Amino acid sequence: MHSFAPEIMLITILSLVVFSDALASRLKIPSVFLLLAGSYLIYTYFKAAVPIDMTEHFDTVILFCIPLIFMGDALHLHFSDLKKHGWSIFYLAVVAVALSITAGASLYYFDVFAGLSLGAYVSLFAINMATDAVSVQSVLSQFKGISHDIKVLIEGESLGNDATAVIAFFFIGLPWMMNGDIDPLHATTEALRVFAVSIGMGLALGYGFYMLMKLFSDKRGELFAFIIEGYAAYVLGEEMHVSGILTLITAIIATKAWIDMDIDAACSLESKPVAKSFLRQMRLSNICATTNERLEYIYEMAKEFGYIAAVMIFFVLAEMVDFEKLWHYRTEILIMFGVTTLIRALSMAKFAFFGKTIDSIKPVGTEGWFILTFSGMKGALSIILVHMIPANYPYKELFESVTIGVVGLSIFVYGTTLWTYFTFFKKEEEKKLFV
Repeated sequence: MHSFAPEIMLITILSLVVFSDALASRLKIPSVFLLLAGSYLIYTYFKAAVPIDMTEHFDTVILFCIPLIFMGDALHLHFSDLKKHGWSIFYLAVVAVALSITAGASLYYFDVFAGLSLGAYVSLFAINMATDAVSVQSVLSQFKGISHDIKVLIEGESLGNDATAVIAFFFIGLPWMMNGDIDPLHATTEALRVFAVSIGMGLALGYGFYMLMKLFSDKRGELFAFIIEGYAAYVLGEEMHVSGILTLITAIIATKAWIDMDIDAACSLESKPVAKSFLRQMRLSNICATTNERLEYIYEMAKEFGYIAAVMIFFVLAEMVDFEKLWHYRTEILIMFGVTTLIRALSMAKFAFFGKTIDSIKPVGTEGWFILTFSGMKGALSIILVHMIPANYPYKELFESVTIGVVGLSIFVYGTTLWTYFTFFKKEEEKKLFV
């Protein structure tokens, strides 16, 4: 007798995505609410619809899902936006995350979570400071009135934030937590090495696929090329013992940036011929890899693949949910959720109130600060990271319960807060939030 488990699983995932999107559109609520709740209900009460043991094959699920989760957001960033807001994104994705993890780890000296070492605090906050690109995009796509600049900051932060959190977890927090101590100099140089090598490999892969895409000109082939690039970059980064996620993000953004430059140059040449630089000649900029219309198709398809991957991770989350454990650790969950929210609000205040002190980081006003603060939904990456903690670690149950609780609260509390604001309080048309 044949097993139709893969087919049934695919039917379940696609059906959940379709019905969640349709219902969310009618109810005017973020679809991620329905995806998360639906995953839990199906996994708990309709086991036949999920015939594959997701936890047993969790490592395989991760390898399959990670490139799809990050690819959509990376494709959506335009080169002109990166030029304009590069320093702001760097602050959000690297500086703010590092400071946030440091601030969270300082709670060790107040013994907030009894029994945890300082390294464990670093790991716990690295896990719970990682935002989720799919959840954020799902929530924000429902709202009108968010300026393009704010969306760029949120999308850029959700990508870079994750890469920084992963490096902090795997190369600093986890070794420190498991070994009991760490060499600060070695940890710092190792983190810098990972950043440099990951970005270097990503740029090289990005250029290679950018040139490859000049050989064909159909949207399906270009979509598949981006998917292949995402998987290749992630696997190569992991095999080279650096950050597969940062390599992936860098490669996709680099390819997309060079494509954007070619398209912009082609548009400018139509109106006024300009001399080609050596770098543009090296890129064969007279041959466009794709068009804006085909890029829009590729982005939409990549976004849908990301939703499918997120649902698979949500099914794993549904299996991990144990309400008795969540209730047992309710105090720790509420403390972590409150502390991470406060830290995020303080780190985003740089944009609201102190941006004028640095010209390259522009202030966004109180409204922009509010949106940035509550766009920090957690999700798939936090679940992936907490699963990577060895089973013999004595506090793994605490880590899992706290992370699951924070993921759920961040999606529903942050999402509901933004939904309430944009539904009942924000009445004016979209405006530019940068002052």
